Amino acid sequence: MATTELRTGTRVVQQPKPLHWLALGLLVLSVCINYVDRGNLGVAAKSIQDELRFTPEQLGILLGGFFWTYSFCQIAAGRMMDRWNVNWLYAGGFLVWSVATGITGFASSFAVILCLRFLLGAGESIAYPAYSKIIAETFPESLRGTANAMIDAGSKIGPALGILLGVKMIEAFSWRTMFLVVGGASLLWLAPWCLVVRRLPQHVRQSHTDEGSPSYRQLVRSRAVWGTVLGLFGGNYTWYLFLTWLPYYFETDRHYTKTHLAIIGSLPFWTVAVASMSFGLAADALIRRGRHPGRVRQAFVSLGLLGCCLFVIPAVLIREEWISNGFFVLGCMCLGAFSSNHWAYSQMLAGVRGAGKWTGFENCLGNFSGFIAPWVSGHTLGLTGSFIPAFVVAGIVLIIGAVGFSFVVGNPEEVNWAKSKPVASKV
Repeated sequence: MATTELRTGTRVVQQPKPLHWLALGLLVLSVCINYVDRGNLGVAAKSIQDELRFTPEQLGILLGGFFWTYSFCQIAAGRMMDRWNVNWLYAGGFLVWSVATGITGFASSFAVILCLRFLLGAGESIAYPAYSKIIAETFPESLRGTANAMIDAGSKIGPALGILLGVKMIEAFSWRTMFLVVGGASLLWLAPWCLVVRRLPQHVRQSHTDEGSPSYRQLVRSRAVWGTVLGLFGGNYTWYLFLTWLPYYFETDRHYTKTHLAIIGSLPFWTVAVASMSFGLAADALIRRGRHPGRVRQAFVSLGLLGCCLFVIPAVLIREEWISNGFFVLGCMCLGAFSSNHWAYSQMLAGVRGAGKWTGFENCLGNFSGFIAPWVSGHTLGLTGSFIPAFVVAGIVLIIGAVGFSFVVGNPEEVNWAKSKPVASKV
């Protein structure tokens, strides 16, 4: 089997085999489930508000509650990637978040729902450090855009299906039934995953210690790390605004019926999924033709965020439905350029040894937007009665994210951890 040497100069990674692609397919399905589970509270927000009498501010706290534990557990998740078998760690996290989703169907108070969102976030915190570690270990640079785009497409198909099917289940049964069905059905994924990972070659099943990986002190001292943190925060802010508030926005501001909401509300997420896959393939094609991997990824993520800002703000200002939705679609297409390439960008900068820990650190701080965006949006909605300020703030943060990926990162080359390692710096 042919091999491809990664930029570390010492690490040789095999070309992915059919079993690796099968495992990646299961990961794509799992991230689809992941985003159905984290986004279903947004789908049910109006129904829960009507039944439990929550204020917009309380909804904002609940919609962002997931991200408190999701963000802060990323550091521990990234460290665990370097110590234990990533595949079984992922299975454990999947079990936790699926159970938390199902139990939400029995909740009847603000405190209980918030605690379950905390548990959901802790379970899902293992996901992206695991994806990044597996992809960096298994796929060469010229295929990482495709592999990451497949993962990202799953993260966009999940909310699309969640809105489409979730609205139907709420309309036919109740929001409680939706949580019970989604949580129970999610658990079925564990069976094929456990069968596949037993057969994966040893180099994917990590059991080594963190020797050779960068310390957290080195990560904190790296300008490139902070550039990707700022960039991820900028892109995630708008993405989480979409994920948590967009169904509620369509239902209350645009006054869409349930049937209309199921179609229009899911359209932005389908758009990002298709765009993400397309831009991931396009970036890989440019790299295979000899273009610099870092500069290709940098251009896609930075221009993607700027393009999203350009189209999303007019989308909420224009009241004509088809024009507004057209701008939303264009904004989501641009967001796909960012979302398909930003993890491949970080993986290239970090190298194989640093991919898991870098991803955990970046995802921790970058996902602070997950609880800030829903809260700020809910707060401004409560103060002004309008969603326009919330989307203007999102546009500003998108520009800041583009600055992070481009000017703060600077020259997009892999970090030389050996050169940057100070004496006695191991963490």
